[in-house]
Amino acid sequence: MNRAANRLSATDLAVSRGGRAIFAQISFMIGAGELLAVTGANGAGKSTLLRAVAGLLPLAAGSLRFDAARESDAGISENAHYFGHLDGLKPALSVRDNLALWTRVAGEPGLPALEALEQVELDHLDDLPAGYLSAGQRRRASLARLLVVRRPIWLLDEPTSALDARSEATFGELLAGHLAGGGLALAATHRPLPVASSATLALGAA
Repeated sequence: MNRAANRLSATDLAVSRGGRAIFAQISFMIGAGELLAVTGANGAGKSTLLRAVAGLLPLAAGSLRFDAARESDAGISENAHYFGHLDGLKPALSVRDNLALWTRVAGEPGLPALEALEQVELDHLDDLPAGYLSAGQRRRASLARLLVVRRPIWLLDEPTSALDARSEATFGELLAGHLAGGGLALAATHRPLPVASSATLALGAA
């Protein structure tokens, strides 16, 4: 990736749900190699913001723009990984087959499945049905999904949830590698991230 080219910008974003404004007039810009930490109390709209950027929720106002390193007709949703509270794994499929399925439906292949699982220390469980994994193991398997498909934008909602200290450090290494390669990230979090953020967006602040 061209570190100078990837850039995500938001101008005066607003989202309403059930007739109630969640947030309004939210603006930010993230360049290649940058991490924006999104903070705020419960209900401030952190998850809502990430889902709106991912294209999972409609905007009531404002605009989003992504300037990609490589010319493409793909929109923001096709350039973004949304890493939410749900792990996105099919319980009956093996861990390896879950990653293979994700690769087929989600875009440009990245690392081979076994190599991605090795990076999150799950390669010894590649044949195990995902439904047998512990909460922390499922979270790590979901992290591997970020590696098997290349996407420059990572939208991370409480990414260290259910991770122990060792796995949190591993996540930090993966995120640092993504940023070093010219990717960018938004992370909604209540906790300190294992990688220093470039800036912080505090929702609900007076």
